[in-house]
Amino acid sequence: MIRTETDYKRAMRERDEQAKRLKAQEQRLKKEGLGRAEVKRAMDPVRSFHQELVEEIRVYEALKGGDLRAVSRLATLGQQMVGLRIAKGLSQRDLAARLEVHESQVSRDERNEYHGLTLERAGRIMEALGVRLVPSYVPVSA
Repeated sequence: MIRTETDYKRAMRERDEQAKRLKAQEQRLKKEGLGRAEVKRAMDPVRSFHQELVEEIRVYEALKGGDLRAVSRLATLGQQMVGLRIAKGLSQRDLAARLEVHESQVSRDERNEYHGLTLERAGRIMEALGVRLVPSYVPVSA
């Protein structure tokens, strides 16, 4: 998951480099005389990795644009917490200041996707992000 502008810039460079390598690899395979199906079979795994990176970039850009819907597509609570920070336009440094902790703490927490996050700490982070949870009541069958 892309967590910072530095990660984003690195991901953009990597995406562009991967695209060039993919094109060159496909041309080499065709020059070697492989058929369309063989080229596809050889390229699919590499394209899959490239598509994952493209999707990460797309999600980060949506979050940077304040699209909170992108948060719900993130797989874990930790990723959602990071996504909320990004969507709120806050850097790790900004969040650290609001939580009155060192920036390295926020960086470490995000890198570990808030593993072991307590409800109390999650509440503090949500409050610092200016996010309020709205409970969703689902009827429980007897």
